[in-house]
Amino acid sequence: MRFNFFSRTTATLTTNHQGAPAFVLTPQLELYAAVATAALSDQFYETANARLLRLRELVAKNEPRFVAQLAVYAREQLHLRSVPLVLAVELARVHNGDNIVARLVARVVARADEITELLAYYAAANARTGRKTLGRLSKQVQRGLAEAFNRFDAYQLAKYDRAGAVRLRDALFLVHPSAKNAAQQAVFNQLVRGELPTPYTWETELSAIGQQAFAGAADRQTAVRTAWETLVASGKLGYMALLRNLRNLLEANVSAATMAQVCATLADGRAVARSQQLPLRFLAAYREIKAVPSGHTAAVLGALEAAIAHSAANLRGFGPKTRVLVACDVSSSMQKPISPRSKVLLYDVSLVLGMLLQSRCQNVVTGMFGDAWKRVALPRGPVLRNVEEFYRREGEVGYSTNGHLVVQDLRQRREVLDKVMIFTDVQLWNSQWDGNSLAQEWALYRRTVAPHARLYLFDLAGLGTAPLDVRPADGVALIAGWSDKVFDVLGALENGGSALAEIQKIDL
Repeated sequence: MRFNFFSRTTATLTTNHQGAPAFVLTPQLELYAAVATAALSDQFYETANARLLRLRELVAKNEPRFVAQLAVYAREQLHLRSVPLVLAVELARVHNGDNIVARLVARVVARADEITELLAYYAAANARTGRKTLGRLSKQVQRGLAEAFNRFDAYQLAKYDRAGAVRLRDALFLVHPSAKNAAQQAVFNQLVRGELPTPYTWETELSAIGQQAFAGAADRQTAVRTAWETLVASGKLGYMALLRNLRNLLEANVSAATMAQVCATLADGRAVARSQQLPLRFLAAYREIKAVPSGHTAAVLGALEAAIAHSAANLRGFGPKTRVLVACDVSSSMQKPISPRSKVLLYDVSLVLGMLLQSRCQNVVTGMFGDAWKRVALPRGPVLRNVEEFYRREGEVGYSTNGHLVVQDLRQRREVLDKVMIFTDVQLWNSQWDGNSLAQEWALYRRTVAPHARLYLFDLAGLGTAPLDVRPADGVALIAGWSDKVFDVLGALENGGSALAEIQKIDL
């Protein structure tokens, strides 16, 4: 079955969070944008509870198969953890009669701790608290969780058996999974008795190595250095752990050979792909270490540049003849962390994705907009360094959201472009109050300057509206999310598809 996502003939007008005219998205597009940008924490315009309520309402408005496909896409392609679990629980609340929920739950629970996270949300969504008051689970949720339980071994269960509203032991009693064999039943019994073996993690390994090193070292600094060198050489330090410990490695003054191994791992394209890191992780690591006074810092920064470059290495449709504009929103609402524990701002997301795209284009104009629109010429290639240069200059254009000035500038210059890419929270408004808008400017630009131009709105907040009607006939597409997977959607658009068509490819 295919969905006609753009079947409406007349768009519904509304206002955005700034009170400016905006267009209502179709339920499918709105759910996709809300999911792809969900941090499930308070944002500039919307609280976490408001986002959860809106997700619940949107799940009920959409066809169940699409909801399930979107949840799998979010987990497996966008590498999001919490929001796919929310979609699974909410779908269970409104849908029954087949096994789609069971298959979805089994698919999106990829780590053992996601069993307990799903049950904790199930309790909250159904106004229950604690294991004893969860009562009977939805049969489909229970079946899906039972299948998930059967995939985890003793190590995985022990590693993710953490304190919380629901423990894995509680989940076992709620779900009642049938063990595949006697060996798995023995593991389940160990979980019940709290006797699972202590799992190996790089933290426990580092501690053990450090204790051994300290016994034969003259001082603690030597012991720490030896411990890190041994751990890196063992190959047991995962990619994410490596990213998070770059400062520790530099400050421990590990050997040149160790740092060479670290840099080689960071810059390895296959290792980057396997790690499934969001591009933002590389920016966070870059900022964390750039001021560390070590002779190896420059090499690590270079390795991080190589790593993030792999994120857009397969981008297609941007040859030397393709004329592209990349515009980054640096308004006040973009200066909000993507989550309470993160130092990364929505503004950073705009810059990282924008500079990744710029790095792959051979004929490109880049710039930023707030009160004004300003072109900023930067060398093609160094993604993270260019992000930092943009970050340093963001105050030069003010903090409104006059995105229409981007296209107005093109029209006034009579500059013909093939693709206009705007990275924004799409809450555009006109602080000059002259009646102009992005919708008007885009229609005029297409009519008088570049009739075949395409506008790509990269929605980084998922707030439910767009500043113009999202219709292929008008050359407008909406892409949501923070992952490098947004560039896969660009490939689909080049072939006449849409962001939603990529989701619909998911086989349940």
